[in-house]
Formats: sequence, structure tokens, C-alpha cells
Amino acid sequence: MLKKLLLFTSLVSGLAGFAQECPEPAFPLPGSTGVPVDVTISWEDVVGVTGYLIGVGSSPGATDIVNTTSVGSATSFTPPFGLPENTEVHVTLSLFLLNQPNITCPSFSFTTAPVTSAPGCTDLASPADGATNVPVSSGIRWNYSPTAVEYVVSIGTSPGGTDIANNIVISNPLEYNPPADLPPETDIYVRIIPRNSIGSATGCTDAVFTTGPLATLPGCSGLINPADNSLNNPLSTGLQWTSVPGADGYRVFIGTSPFENDILEGGVFTTNSTNIFQLEPNTVYYIRIVPFNDAGEAQNCPQQSFATTLGCGPYFDAGGNLVDFNPEVSFPDSVGICESDSFIVSATDAADGYRWYAIDSPTQERLLAETADFLIPGQGEYRYEVYNTVSGASGSLECSNSKIFTVVTSEAPTIEGTEVSLGVGVITITVDVSGGGDYEFALNDIAGPYQDSNRFNNLPVDTYRVYVRDKNGCGTAETLVQPDLTLEGFPKFFTPNGDGVNDLWQFILPESGINPIRSIYIFDRFGNLLAQLDPSSPGWDGTLNGRPLPASDYWFRAINNSNSEVRGHFSLKR
Repeated sequence: MLKKLLLFTSLVSGLAGFAQECPEPAFPLPGSTGVPVDVTISWEDVVGVTGYLIGVGSSPGATDIVNTTSVGSATSFTPPFGLPENTEVHVTLSLFLLNQPNITCPSFSFTTAPVTSAPGCTDLASPADGATNVPVSSGIRWNYSPTAVEYVVSIGTSPGGTDIANNIVISNPLEYNPPADLPPETDIYVRIIPRNSIGSATGCTDAVFTTGPLATLPGCSGLINPADNSLNNPLSTGLQWTSVPGADGYRVFIGTSPFENDILEGGVFTTNSTNIFQLEPNTVYYIRIVPFNDAGEAQNCPQQSFATTLGCGPYFDAGGNLVDFNPEVSFPDSVGICESDSFIVSATDAADGYRWYAIDSPTQERLLAETADFLIPGQGEYRYEVYNTVSGASGSLECSNSKIFTVVTSEAPTIEGTEVSLGVGVITITVDVSGGGDYEFALNDIAGPYQDSNRFNNLPVDTYRVYVRDKNGCGTAETLVQPDLTLEGFPKFFTPNGDGVNDLWQFILPESGINPIRSIYIFDRFGNLLAQLDPSSPGWDGTLNGRPLPASDYWFRAINNSNSEVRGHFSLKR
């Protein structure tokens, strides 16, 4: 989706908001101990903050370990040279806001673990091991080796040689610039040995690269437009930088973080300007421009940055209020439509305008409507977009939000059957349903309550009417469930009225005369034990403690000679 992003330089007054808060540390947590010296420090994001700065020191607010550094919108930072061991380390975060001074948050601290072993070897970062045609004016840079506090550097023109640099000890930064140019068209051998308070790395081998012929490298270039560190730049701006004599072209690196080029990774330009990519409002962009010619690339060109205009938000205004012109979206993830009907869906959010798109593929979509109501053409994937138009002195800005949703077709349910399972004084009803819908189930009342499961457990013994309805409103089905609970050998009913017929309830022996039942237990419909019968006794007379029980349904559980259970139901009639 391509958003309309226009220059917006004035804010609508009277916005409701709230004061910004400092981020909560995520790792390490304040007060943590035993933290590795190569830890990555992270924190929770704060809505409306353009970027973060971090400083690390040995006391609150100090920056003697890591000088205050911008990390852009990233919420983590790995100290490039590690942290000192067994030390209480204090971290200070600052919030970068485009239209007001930075806000410095209270420091938090943790304690690093002691180092217990020597560091490992490291690798050359620049020039790379095996590189050729390296400019003779190049310096040497290497990667941080965890727990190392210094590095011993030797450089020579033969394996193990030290004729260019002889065991030079370097702490920070992780680089060494020889006092003179390297010899041209020569193999250069570099050996770097990290070390700490425990000892030195062992087994480190030479890296080697080959220099190119004598030539003059171009110098670095600087931003002209937008200017370095400038704010409130229009979203339609282009990049322009100073022309460098002797440069054949320029490699341009652009990112929204100082540590990665997520926008452009070394794009090559033969002029000193380019039309800009689609800028986002309220964003800081980090730029590095590296001129090059046949001799190689300019060395150690600095990173520069600029910020765009305030846009839709969210961001904090000068009064500390959170501003967000983007409308909220509360549209559901999916919409069901009945298979045989047309269906109109309505916008769920207040906004100045609406758009409905059909998503044909991950990279292609079609605009179908620009109204609050939308006639869905069929099942598939769609995008619902809402937008507000904010007017300012320099023009209008469209602030939008959207939601991708899926449309599925439904149909009325068909009840194929029900299954009734017997328990002690209770039953379980399972409903078998067919149809292409999303169904829910209720008992005895068409208005519900409904449940997603098609199984009703632990119901008192009774007749039930089951309702099944489509969640998308495509129809309701119902059926009557009348449990048939009769088992062979156990009477369906008895009539304890003293007339001498069916006055007692008891198991009826089969024709063989062999009694398979050892004991019988009788329960009411709620599972309360009423009587225990010996199968050889006359039977149950329908009383409890001498008191006649009412006409109703009763349950039995019989134990046979193989210790299996037989469960069933009978009626007491008066």
C-alpha cells in the first residue's frame, strides 16, 4: 500500500494527550548481578518517541564507559567494546523528540560478572582477510572479542612480521592506523591478540591482505540537503551532497538506525544527488556517503543524519502530550457471509473516509469501494482502511490505519443425529452436525446461552431440546432428545402402591436362572445414593428411611460377577 504523505507543518490545537514516560528496562533488570560483560542492553519501547540515546558509566549519569550514543528507534544496544568486569554499571537513556529538548531518564544499574577466562581470538573487520587491491592509506579495524580489554597488534610484510607495527597495545577503539602508508602491491600480514586480566588469547593466526598500486583516494563528502542534524525536513525532499574532486562515484548508505542500513545498502551514484525514497514522518535517517575512484573508497567517512517533519504521529508535542491523528481500527479478523445471500458490512470506526480493497496476491490489491458500507462480493481476503484528513498551514495530511480481514462463507446447520451417554444419575448429549458454517450450541432456549462445544456433560436425566445456530446468522436447527435408558433384565418402571403388582423394583433373573449381578446401587437424578440392593433380596420399595419417595426417574448402577458396571434408568410411578 502506498500512503499519501504530504508536508505538514502546523498542529491542530486542543489535542488530548498524556505526558510521556521513560522506558522500562527489559534486560538486564535493575539490580541484576552476574551480568556478562558482552551483554546487549534492551528496554521497552515508548509510543511517540522518535529515538533513543544511551550513555553508560560507572556512576549515575556518567558516560565514561560509553559516551552518549544515538541508537535511532532501536530498543537495544550492545556496547561495542564490552563492559568492565565485576563493576556496577549505570545506564542512562534519553528520549529524542523532534520538537522539544531531549528528555533524560533516571539511570538504572546492574553489576557485571567477574571474568574467569582469557578471551578468544578476533577477526579483521577491515580490510577483510584475503582482500586485494586495498588502498595503501587504509587503517586496520577488527571485531570485539568478548571479555577482552586490550589488543596486541603486529603488522608486517611477511608471516609473523613486525616491520610495520611491533606489538602495539590498543584499548579502544578497535582500530590502528599505521603512521605511514602501507607499501603498495604487497602482502600485508596482521596478527591481533586479545587479552584481559586472566591472560591472552592463544592460537591466533595471521590475517593477510594485498595492497593496490600507489594512487590518490578521494576525500569524504558531506550532506548539503538536508543538512546534517537538521529537523523538520519535508517528506518529499531529495538528497544532495558535496561533490568530491577525483571521485568517480559515491556509495550511499541509509538507515533508520545508526547500526544498520535498512533503507539502502551501498547504492552507487555517479552524481552528487538523488531523488529520495518515500520518507516517513517523525523519523530520523542516518546517512553515510563514501566517494570512490580507481584507487579505492574514501576512508573513515562519518555518518550524518536528518529528521523529517512531524506527521500523523504518534509523537509528543511541545507540551508533552501524545499526538496521534491516525484513526483507531476495531474491525474483526474475519467476517462470515451466508452462502446464498449478499452481505453488506459496515465500518466500525469513526473517521473522515473509508476504503475497501480486495487482496489478489501478497503484492497486488484492488480498490472496491470508498464508502462506510461495503457489499462483500464473496469469500477471500480484503483490507479495510480508514483515514482522517488533517489540515495545516502548508496543506493537508492524510492519516490512515487499516486492517486485513478474511471473508468466509457459512450455511445453516443440519443436525445428523445425537448420542446420549449414561452416567450415574446424569447423561451426556453429543450433537452430530454437518454444514459449512461456524456453529454453536444451546439447550432448551433458542436465545441461549450458547457454547462452542457440541457436547453437554453431566445433565440431569430429562428430555432436552437442542439448538444449533450458525455464528454468522445463516440459520438455526433444533431437535428433541429423549433418552432411551432401558437395559435388559432391569424393569423400566415399578408402582409401589400396595396392590401386589410391581410393588418392588429388582433385577429379573434371565431364563438360565444364573444371577450375573452381585450388587445394585440406586440413585436419584442428582446422583444421591438412595439404596443398595442384594440381587437375591425382594427389591426396593421406593422409600428412603421409611419415607416414600415421589414419582420420578431414578438411576441404578449394577456390579456384575466380572466386576463390570451396568448403568441404567427406571421410573417410579404412583
